[in-house]
Amino acid sequence: QQRDKLRQYQRRLSLGLERERALARQLLRDGKKEKALLLLKKKRYQEQLLDKTENQISNLERMVQDIEFTQIEMKVIEGLKIGNECLNKMHQVMSIEEVERIIGETQDAVEYQRQIDELLAGSLTEEDEDAILEELNAITQEQLELPEVPSEPLPETIPEASPIKNRPKPELVAAS
Repeated sequence: QQRDKLRQYQRRLSLGLERERALARQLLRDGKKEKALLLLKKKRYQEQLLDKTENQISNLERMVQDIEFTQIEMKVIEGLKIGNECLNKMHQVMSIEEVERIIGETQDAVEYQRQIDELLAGSLTEEDEDAILEELNAITQEQLELPEVPSEPLPETIPEASPIKNRPKPELVAAS
């Protein structure tokens, strides 16, 4: 607003200078040299005012640019402040210990999955295979049902009336 007011003042001075110059010419024609000289001094003073006004306008414009730049800097600083607060809140939620715990759990899960993959791919070590066979034998022993053993003693002689003795020997059958 000040800049605009100074520009209006500058225009008024410029118009006044033109009028005074024309009036000084008229006074010189009329032979009033002293009044013309006084009018030219006034005109010179107003020209100096015009120069001062131009310097003030230049200073105001520089100040306006500085203010605008400072406002931009303030917005940047405010953005940085908000970003810093957000990071601090995130750091409160996620502590280093929490991140280390999550990484550890992830590594454990990856290792467990690797072991499963190795088992499925058949890349077992000899120790693994021995342990698996032992476990299989233990399960088989648990499930195996043996017949009951007779409690009476077995006969010592075999009875002779067996139908197998009356049969021809296989060697003789093959020769005939």
